[in-house]
Amino acid sequence: MQLSDFNYDLPPHLIAQHPLGNRTDSRLLEVKLDGINAAQLVDRQFRDILDLVKPGDLLVFNDTKVIPARLHGKKETGGNVELLIERITGDQQAWVQVRASKAPKMGSIVHIHNAAGETFPVEMIAYDGRFYEVRFPKNIFSLLEQFGELPLPPYIEHQPNDEDANRYQTVVAKNPGAVAAPTAGLHFDQAILLELNKLGVQVATVTLHVGAGTFTPVREEDLSKHQMHYEWFSIPPETLATVQETRRQGGRVIAVGTTSLRALESWALNQQSSGETNLFITPGFTFKTVDCLLTNFHLPKSTLLMLVSAFAGVDNIRNAYQHAISQEYRFFSYGDAMFLSRLNHTNT
Repeated sequence: MQLSDFNYDLPPHLIAQHPLGNRTDSRLLEVKLDGINAAQLVDRQFRDILDLVKPGDLLVFNDTKVIPARLHGKKETGGNVELLIERITGDQQAWVQVRASKAPKMGSIVHIHNAAGETFPVEMIAYDGRFYEVRFPKNIFSLLEQFGELPLPPYIEHQPNDEDANRYQTVVAKNPGAVAAPTAGLHFDQAILLELNKLGVQVATVTLHVGAGTFTPVREEDLSKHQMHYEWFSIPPETLATVQETRRQGGRVIAVGTTSLRALESWALNQQSSGETNLFITPGFTFKTVDCLLTNFHLPKSTLLMLVSAFAGVDNIRNAYQHAISQEYRFFSYGDAMFLSRLNHTNT
């Protein structure tokens, strides 16, 4: 397939700039998949998720925590520089995206600063054509807490505030390392998790640290030439055991978000429960673990849109997105959600 197959026109006013009053206030577009037939679309509210799941089903969340990954500084020559953590690879090392009028040289120093006038040096040690590898003078997480800014996506136009600090994290977030939220999980609060538990629906977690590469545009028209970014993931043994038992008992494995899905399907492909994955899911991919997918609406021409098209069918997703636009659903990170389910679910 070609990149142009995944384009669509979105009116700018449908890009959600702020979260709704409550996490569960979002709308939910149910997409019922029935083999080769056209999907059925049902307009719902997010709380209807309680009617869409069944006892014995398993919801798999990504418990990554968004870090204050955006840093501001100056080169030794005085030019302004913005660093955005792409992924952390060690106690004092990370790959970053760099925004500057002129690219920094290898071995040069960027002086990071904060509003209090404090500074620390970052050394540029490598470049892979897209990202820079940098060395921090001490533990990265401690420096980010002191100097970093919450990295809201580029389509959100306001500066991060206290509301974002709370609402751009899921209620299950506990493992710091992501530079973007696993947004399907943003719709859940503790009350609805308790209600799901009462219904006999199980909950498990994986960790996949969402990288800045998730916002990197796909530039190759021929998708086979696109180089997918790497992201670190880990699946606890108890989650794997619960997934396998759910499938044995005839329950459905429901991925809460594309990141949970990518972690589970990465494990299914190579039986490795942790490491880095650059799994690029496009139409034609065979899903081995995930039966249903809860996900937000994604950017045109994005790898995430390609993933949901692989799961639900290209035409079904095109129709669902056009329906969502016509009904003025809210799009992207702070927007509404979709629940993609197969009517003729069977475990093998």
